[in-house]
Amino acid sequence: MSFAFDRIDGLPFKDQLVYISGMNQAAPAQPSRGRPRSFDTEAAVERAMNVFWSRGYHATALPDLLRATKLSRGSLYAAFGDKHSLFLLALDRYIADAMTRMDIEFDPHRDPVDGLRAYLAGYVDRNSGANGRRGCLLVATAMELAGRDADVDRRIGSFFKAMEARVAGALSRAKAAGKLADGVEPSSAARVLVCFVEGLRVVGKTAPTRIISQATVDAFLDRFIR
Repeated sequence: MSFAFDRIDGLPFKDQLVYISGMNQAAPAQPSRGRPRSFDTEAAVERAMNVFWSRGYHATALPDLLRATKLSRGSLYAAFGDKHSLFLLALDRYIADAMTRMDIEFDPHRDPVDGLRAYLAGYVDRNSGANGRRGCLLVATAMELAGRDADVDRRIGSFFKAMEARVAGALSRAKAAGKLADGVEPSSAARVLVCFVEGLRVVGKTAPTRIISQATVDAFLDRFIR
């Protein structure tokens, strides 16, 4: 269900869209008019993100968003424009959180193998129990909207490229340190690893045990590392 709003205000996040190369620049925020907003817009986007994550884009209706954000119809309309614009902000928030996490895991000052293990450990956490059953907003969005929504396609495609680049960088540093197995080429291995972890998120919907997920991750990484 979609719904039209009256106007769209700029809603900047400090991390929003920096990970997307080649995307259009966000329109500059307009000077505020009248009374300032009395709610935290970032918190409202986070609540909306959780609704979209649980229900999916098409199954999320206006009343769902109003209940989650605790906003009136008019405040929601004025702040976010329309359902699609709010969804893109929610997706941006989800991606920005993931990028921040990866930047910590793949800090170039960190041992690259430790970074790869931390990266995969995060997937084990997100793949186990209730977290696994909830799944991944990116994977769910790709399944629902990829190929039918250009804005979504750009975001998801750019995120996967950014992830692949970080993994390839860690593998390259591991190779330079003599820690990569013979015959492993960092860029090809990075593509395989990204496909592996996103596949884990799909399998995670069946709620595998942490032991099974960890054993799967360890066996996979051992094929790349000395």
